[in-house]
Amino acid sequence: MQPSIPLTVSEYFAGIGLVRMGLQPHDWRVVFANDISEKKQEMYETFFPDAVQHYRIGDVFDVDPALVPQTTLATCSFPCVDLSLAGNMNGIVKGSHSSAFWGFIKILKTQGESAPPLLLVENVPGWLHSNKGKDFRITLQALNDLGYACDVIVLDALRFTAQSRLRVFVIGTKLPVGLTTAELILARPPSLLSDRLKKCVIANKDLCWFYNDLPKPPPLRASGLSEIVERLPEDDGRWWSTTEVTRHLAMMKEAHRARVDELVNGSRFAYRTFFRRIREGQQRVEVRDDELSGCLRTAVGGSGKQFLIRAGQGSIRMRVMTPREYARLQGVPDTYPISVNGVQALTGFGDAVCVPVISWIAQHALNPLINDSTQLYERDLPNAQLFLLEQRGIL
Repeated sequence: MQPSIPLTVSEYFAGIGLVRMGLQPHDWRVVFANDISEKKQEMYETFFPDAVQHYRIGDVFDVDPALVPQTTLATCSFPCVDLSLAGNMNGIVKGSHSSAFWGFIKILKTQGESAPPLLLVENVPGWLHSNKGKDFRITLQALNDLGYACDVIVLDALRFTAQSRLRVFVIGTKLPVGLTTAELILARPPSLLSDRLKKCVIANKDLCWFYNDLPKPPPLRASGLSEIVERLPEDDGRWWSTTEVTRHLAMMKEAHRARVDELVNGSRFAYRTFFRRIREGQQRVEVRDDELSGCLRTAVGGSGKQFLIRAGQGSIRMRVMTPREYARLQGVPDTYPISVNGVQALTGFGDAVCVPVISWIAQHALNPLINDSTQLYERDLPNAQLFLLEQRGIL
């Protein structure tokens, strides 16, 4: 008799639900979600009204493992503040935010044999650099200690949307796997293996690895910003005044101002994104030289928000990007409602994952792991291994 492995998910640091949004098209069903932010929960439940039954607000350290249903997959997008170059780089041990990862580990350890056989852990590229690579190592060591072999990739949202957003993804498994060498991971193309990640894997070959046979992801996009822009009426109050536009033009260095002036003389409207940065003690406006968005961030802090320029036909207009534009850059369909205020929405989307990136991982990594386990079962799995899987509730 063929086993049926339930595609159920427990979601930690669930945020506004974009991990769930990426998994659902591949038949995964979230049955437990946790986050500390009530405002993020509000957005999550707007997207998924059924979440009122399983979304638990609170610190991950306070989650009672006995109340978490047994699932096949656990996802963990733990806070990036202490790992990010935009944050304070205090690391995963001492950092007051990123150390929440250990609350996730505590739950898995307490669950023991009933812990999910699959994990998906995600964070920023700074995870590979933090504490000279020590934070990444102790993270994977902690997963190994719990019985998970690990695979790791980098994947950029720019392969799916008009947003430059590189992230690191660790896939952990207790399921039986055939390929367990780091050498295969090191042979991956640059689209899945950055130089820094390669150095991390080489430096940690002694850890317990496994290998997913993944296809090349789509190529990086070279444009697409204009496709996600909301066409606001000329009298919409979100457009800045002439005075405000002039003030921001004055904050541009010559090269950035030249980019804008060239667009102004065009016969069609063109769109560019920009950030406000502190450079050499002065606030500067830095305009991208392509039709793409920079990495979305939370809408708090001096450099968090991303702004939009529309230039052409002799005119320049500027404004803050809208929540719907943030949503589109994260791969969220327009069918999902946005009912919260602007800053709350921008923060929610800026602190989330890109939906099609998660879908790609589900399609090419998670679902094949489940299918391969089923095939191993059908091939008369050794009795000891079969017993272990049955004990864990997988088969």
